[in-house]
Amino acid sequence: MSTLTLTINKQDYQLENLDARTTLLDVCRQHLQITGPKKGCDHGQCGACTMLINGRRVNSCLTLAVMHDGDEITTIEGIGMPDSLSALQQAFKDNDAFQCGYCTPGQICSATALIEEVKQNWPSHVSTDLQHPDSLLVQEIAERMSGNVCRCSAYPNIIKAISQVLENEASASTSKTVDNAAQNSSVTGIWSPPSSETQFHKASANNKTITGKAGDHS
Repeated sequence: MSTLTLTINKQDYQLENLDARTTLLDVCRQHLQITGPKKGCDHGQCGACTMLINGRRVNSCLTLAVMHDGDEITTIEGIGMPDSLSALQQAFKDNDAFQCGYCTPGQICSATALIEEVKQNWPSHVSTDLQHPDSLLVQEIAERMSGNVCRCSAYPNIIKAISQVLENEASASTSKTVDNAAQNSSVTGIWSPPSSETQFHKASANNKTITGKAGDHS
């Protein structure tokens, strides 16, 4: 008889003779009735099943439960419950950053890890300064959350919610006024993917041309 012990939301669970092929997501949902994590695509492409394992975000549909004996596992239930919301959960509520809510647990787990990554100055694919990335830029947040799909397309408000928490934490850690980059991080209208490097260069060139011809209405 083999026993697997999993620590989920600071509580130990013991499973006897668990099939070694069982994913962490299925253990939570089918064996332990921890139903916050959702099964969306079951192929690691939508992020609805995101959990935190030792503080890192992981697609739980792609990892086997037997791999995590001794790890610290956190699901949405461990981040906050209705009567004790985390700052990020409250921000999602304040900014209406969901519609059907199916992807929201994974979104919040991923964003919780994102905030910790930002504190450690981890760069993203779109960071121009790898030592001190400007995490308040819309492009930065969008890129860091790109592994989580919202089929209701609540992306602008999801970015607003994350920006709210990042700005509040920045204000709490320093007495200085938030710089212009942070103030310009508010999101309006419809969000679209960040421009490529080539597009940024083209936009700059066009702006210079327009400025050079100011007053020319022909």
